[in-house]
Amino acid sequence: MSSKTYTLAEAKAHLSELTELAAAGETVIITKRGKPVARVSKPEPTPAPVDLATLRRLTALIPHQDEDGETFMRRVRDDERY
Repeated sequence: MSSKTYTLAEAKAHLSELTELAAAGETVIITKRGKPVARVSKPEPTPAPVDLATLRRLTALIPHQDEDGETFMRRVRDDERY
C-alpha cells in the first residue's frame, strides 16, 4: 500500500479526489507547514456482531474447573520452582 502526500491547501482544493484515492486503497498524508498532520485511508471493516446464543452454547461445552485461575497459576509456578 503506497501513500501520497498533499499540503493542507491542496487537500482542501481536492478533497473529493483524495477520498477517492483512499477508497481505492491509497493512504493520503496531509501536511501543514511541511509536517504531517492527518492521514486519510480506507476504514477498517466492521467486525461481525457476536451471536450471543452461539457464544452461550460454546461456553456451556467448556468443562468446569474446580480450581480458579489464580490458584492454578500459583500451583504451576510453585511446582516448577521447587
